[in-house]
Amino acid sequence: MNTRHTAAGLCTAALLALTACSTSSNSTQPDKSPASHTASTPAGLTAKQAAAKLADATGVTTLGNPTDNTGGCSNATGKDATYNCVQLITTDTVSIYEFKTAPVAKHWVDSMKKVGNDWRQVGRFALAWTARDQTFTSDERRAQLVAALKKATANES
Repeated sequence: MNTRHTAAGLCTAALLALTACSTSSNSTQPDKSPASHTASTPAGLTAKQAAAKLADATGVTTLGNPTDNTGGCSNATGKDATYNCVQLITTDTVSIYEFKTAPVAKHWVDSMKKVGNDWRQVGRFALAWTARDQTFTSDERRAQLVAALKKATANES
């Protein structure tokens, strides 16, 4: 039985390392990196903008130390960029993954759920609770964040 738990734990750790959804918890500086979007990225809300909207919608100034970790997920799948994220903003409350399309977001959400992680899809975005102190985010707050992102992206095609 311990072998099964160890194998599952190693699989989860490997997937987390590949997707770079974890960051150092001692980061105290807010995101000051330049926007990582180019002309080839989807029009509409960015992950960085989504973090600000989610904070506002849930009555807080910030979701806690927003950090742009796009570099860690933009080449997560090697040479095939099909499943790369466009932008990743990690906060103390939630990680916000922005993908080019909803099917790519669905692929990641389905893959991460298979190993027991709480990822939720909203269109071409995925909300995840696998880094920093995100495990302390209540189910109620998670549902609020999902609902707020649905509202913020309602006008996207």
